[in-house]
Amino acid sequence: MALALVFLLLVVFFGSVLIPLVILLAVPLTTAGAFGALLLTNTALSLPSLLGILLLIGIVVSNAILLVDFAIKARGRHEDGDEAVVEAGRARLRPILMTALATIFALLPLALGLAGGGSGLISASLAITVIGGLATSTFLTLLVVPVGYSLLESARSRRKKRRYA
Repeated sequence: MALALVFLLLVVFFGSVLIPLVILLAVPLTTAGAFGALLLTNTALSLPSLLGILLLIGIVVSNAILLVDFAIKARGRHEDGDEAVVEAGRARLRPILMTALATIFALLPLALGLAGGGSGLISASLAITVIGGLATSTFLTLLVVPVGYSLLESARSRRKKRRYA
């Protein structure tokens, strides 16, 4: 339900159906790292870890929106869509990495059980999920979303050339 609402909001924001699909390519990437981290640490799938996946989806979609929106704006300055994607990647790389690393380091004490208090089990599973998911999805988002956008732009430009030819 949440993904459907996010998709509808992105369709309204971007005025297209295809661009939100490129952005939502990043969502499945969150689960690989999250479930992998739970498996590596021998932590059971629980309600807090599922909440961590929701948190991950929000962060990853936000990063993908920043990347695609910057590429769309840079597209006006470049003839080639690939140049716009490279410029967007260069400009947004540091903020995306800073957000991911800050979140990972903030949750590390919870994942290691150093937070104290009575909520260690709840916090640990959520933190492990978010750390594992962010570690993989940040890298994959910086790779998959630009490739998806580039493929979309090249298909659009080929269609445009066919119309005018």
